Amino acid sequence: MQWNRHSPLMLVIAATAAFCAVAAAPCTVLAQSLQILPAEISLTSPEASDQVVVLLQSADGSLRDVTRSARFTLSDPGLASISATGRIEPLRDGRLQLTAEADGLSVQATVVVSGTAAPTPVSFRHDILPLLTRAGCNSGGCHGKAAGQNGFKLSVFGYDAAADHAAIVSEGRGRRIFPAAPEHSLFLRKATASMPHGGGLKMPAGGRWHRLFLRWMHEGMLLDPETADPVAELLVEPPAVSMTARESRQLRVIARLTDGTLRPVTAEAEYQSNQDAIATVDREGLTTTTDVPGEAAILVRYAGHVAVCRITRPRESGEFNRPPERNFIDKLVWDKLQQLRITPAPPIEDAAFLRRASLDITGTLPTAEQARSFLTDPSPEKRRLLVDQLLRSPAYADFWAQRWADLLQVDKDTVAPEGTVAMTRWIHTQFRRNIPFDEFARSVLTVQGSTFSESPAAFHQVQDTPEKLARSVSQLFLGVRIECAQCHHHPFERWDQQDYFAFAGAFTGIERKPDPRGGIRIVSRTPTPLKHPRTGLDVPPAPLGGTAFAIQPGSDIRRQLADWATAPENPWFARTLANRLWAHYFGRGLVEPIDDLRATNPASNEPLLQALAQHLIEVKYDIHAFTRTLLDSQAWQLSSTLNESNQLDEQNASRALWKPLPAEVLLDAVSHVTEIPEVFNGWPIGYRAIQIWDNKLPSPFMEVFGRPQRQTVCACERGSEPSIAQALHLMNSPGTMQKIQHGRGRAARLANSNSSHEQILDELYLTALSRFPSPEERTLMLSALQQSPDRRAAIEDIIWVLLNSREFVFCR
Repeated sequence: MQWNRHSPLMLVIAATAAFCAVAAAPCTVLAQSLQILPAEISLTSPEASDQVVVLLQSADGSLRDVTRSARFTLSDPGLASISATGRIEPLRDGRLQLTAEADGLSVQATVVVSGTAAPTPVSFRHDILPLLTRAGCNSGGCHGKAAGQNGFKLSVFGYDAAADHAAIVSEGRGRRIFPAAPEHSLFLRKATASMPHGGGLKMPAGGRWHRLFLRWMHEGMLLDPETADPVAELLVEPPAVSMTARESRQLRVIARLTDGTLRPVTAEAEYQSNQDAIATVDREGLTTTTDVPGEAAILVRYAGHVAVCRITRPRESGEFNRPPERNFIDKLVWDKLQQLRITPAPPIEDAAFLRRASLDITGTLPTAEQARSFLTDPSPEKRRLLVDQLLRSPAYADFWAQRWADLLQVDKDTVAPEGTVAMTRWIHTQFRRNIPFDEFARSVLTVQGSTFSESPAAFHQVQDTPEKLARSVSQLFLGVRIECAQCHHHPFERWDQQDYFAFAGAFTGIERKPDPRGGIRIVSRTPTPLKHPRTGLDVPPAPLGGTAFAIQPGSDIRRQLADWATAPENPWFARTLANRLWAHYFGRGLVEPIDDLRATNPASNEPLLQALAQHLIEVKYDIHAFTRTLLDSQAWQLSSTLNESNQLDEQNASRALWKPLPAEVLLDAVSHVTEIPEVFNGWPIGYRAIQIWDNKLPSPFMEVFGRPQRQTVCACERGSEPSIAQALHLMNSPGTMQKIQHGRGRAARLANSNSSHEQILDELYLTALSRFPSPEERTLMLSALQQSPDRRAAIEDIIWVLLNSREFVFCR
C-alpha cells in the first residue's frame, strides 16, 4: 500500500492526532506531520467564516502552530477565499479542497459551501446583536452606557433585543436607517467610518459584517420572535495547551447549537486573558506567551456564552528535585511546580518562621524575649507549638475581628457607634471561641434582633435592600460577583437577570423597624417575589443556579438559604473561604481576585483548591485546624529566596511573597519597636490599632497605608500597593520621629542602661526583625555605636534604619 499524505486515511490520522493533542490524551502519531483543523469545513451562509489552524507535529510529539506562516491554496478560488491568517470565507455554493503547506509538508481539508444562493434570513437577535457586542457598540463605554452615547442608546451586551431594534430602526424618526438605499443608512455609514464616528471604524465597507447588516436591511429589518437560546454550548479549541516562551497559538471557537450543528464563531467571539503577564490574546484569538512561566486562562465570550482555554507555560528546561512532603498541600504544590519545571525556594529559618507566623496569625510582632526563646529552643516541635500558641492568643481574635469587620462593613457612620461596638464584639467572640465558619456565616444570614445587640444584625442595616444583600452575600460567602446581572447578562458568567432577582428575592422577608432602645430591629416576615425588570413577571426566590425555595407563610427562607449555602455540596462556599485563607497566608489567592470565583477565572492550581475546600469540610470549618494545616505545609514554610526558575513566578507558591504589613499592623509594629504606644483620640493609652473598632478614627498614618473605609465587602478596598507617600511618611513624619526620640522610648532606655553595644544590637534586631543581626550588620552597627559621641542618637539612628528597611515593612 502506498502512503499518500493527502489520502482520506492520512487526513483521519492527522485529525485524530490534533484531537489527542488538544485533549491531552495518549495517542500514537506519526513522527512528524502537518495537521489541519478542522479537517472538513462547512460554510452555510454568505457571511459565514471559519478559522483554519495548521499545526506542525515534531518528532518529539510537540505541536507548533504554523498557521501564520503556512501557504494556503484553494482548488477552486471561485467558491471561497482564504486570508493569510487562515480565515476562510464563502463566495458561492460548491465543494473544494484547501491545501496548507509549511516546512516542506502539506495537508488538505475539504470545504463545503452552501446557503449562498438561498440563505436563511438574518436573525436580529442571534446574528446582529452578537456583532454589536463584538464591535463594542453596546458596551458600557459606548452606546451601552446608562445615558447612551450622542443620543443613541443600546442595552448593555444586547440583553434587550426589542429595545435595541427600536433604537436602530425607529428612534430619531428612523434617521439611522434608510430603507430605500440601506447602504447609505446613517447606521452603516458611521460603522464603516465613511462619515465621522466617535467610535471609529467598526466594520470595513464590503466586509462580511457589512454584508450581513445590508442583507438584514434588505430583508425588511425584522425583529425575529423571542425564542429559546439557539446556542447550547460554546467550545474553544484547544481547551488546554502547553506552550513555550514567546510561542503563539491560534484559537478556534465553535458554537454548538441546540439542534446539534456546529457554527464557527472565531471572528465573532471576544477574548480576554486573566494573566497578561503569562499569556496575551488579540482580537482575533491569537494567543502569545511571555517569558513568565505559569498558567493563564483565556476567556472566550460569544452571545452570552463563555468558554475558557487554559494556557500552561512551563520553563523550557530545568531539573526538578522534589522536596519532602509534610501534607497534601505539598504534594499538589510540588506537582504543579514539577509540571512547570520551577524549583522552589529552600525552607525558611526559625527567625523568619517566627516573624511570619506571628504577623500572619495575630498581626503582632513577637517581643525580643519571645524571639530569643524561640531561636534557642532545640525542640523539633517548636514550630507547631508556636502556631497553636498564637491561635489561642488574645491578639488572634483582635486581628481577625478587625479583618472581618472590614469585610462585613461595620461602618460607624452607617450603624452608629453603639452598633459598631456591638457587632465588633460579636465578631471578636466568634474568633476567640473558634466558632466554625459555617455557623458564623449562618448567623450573619439569619440574624434577627437589634443592631445594638451583640450580634451581626448591623450587617442587615448596612445592606438595606434585597439587591444590596444579594450582591454582598454572594461575593462575601460564595465568591460570586453577580452585580452585573442586575442590568444584563453577566459578561463573564452564566448569570442573568432571572438569577439575580431570584437570589435577591430570598432577602425580601427582612423588615427593619426602629428599636425603642435605639438602633434598628431586624425582623423576619414572609418574602415577596421581586419582579423581573424587563418582563415585569414575578421571579420566585431561589438560590444561585437552583430551584425556587419553598415559601410558607411566616417562614424565614433565609434559613433555607443558609442550609443551601453551607451545605457540603455547595460549589462555592468552602472554595471561597479556602481561597481567602490561602491568599492571606500565602500572599496571593489561588483565584484572583479572591472573591471572584467563576469558570472563566480558574484557580492557578485547581486540584489544590478543591483539596483545600474538601479539607475545610472534613474539619467542619474549624479555622484553627485549617490554619494549622496550611502553616504546617512545607510550601508555606518556603523562604522568599529567588532562584533562576522561580524569580518570575508569583502564582504557584514556589517561594514566599513579600507581603506589605496592613496599616494597623505596621502602626502597632512601630509602637512596639519604639516602646511608645499610639495615642488614639478618646481612647485609653495602651490600645493597639488592631483593637480599635472605630473605622473613622482620624489617623494620618493608617490613611496613608491603606486602611479601608468599609464601603464594600470587597477585600480589594484595603490598600496593599506600596507608594512614595508611605515611604516618605515612615521616614519623615513627626509621629514616627517623636516615637523614636521619645524620652521614655526604647532608644532612651537602652542609652541609659548598662547593656553593652552587642546586647543593644541584639535587642533592636530581635524586636524589629525577630532575628539576630548578621555579621555584616553587626560590624556596621557596632561601628556606628562606637564612633558616635552620642550613644542615644546612634541608637535612634539604628531604630530609624530598621523601621525603614524593607524587611520591617514587609512580611516575607
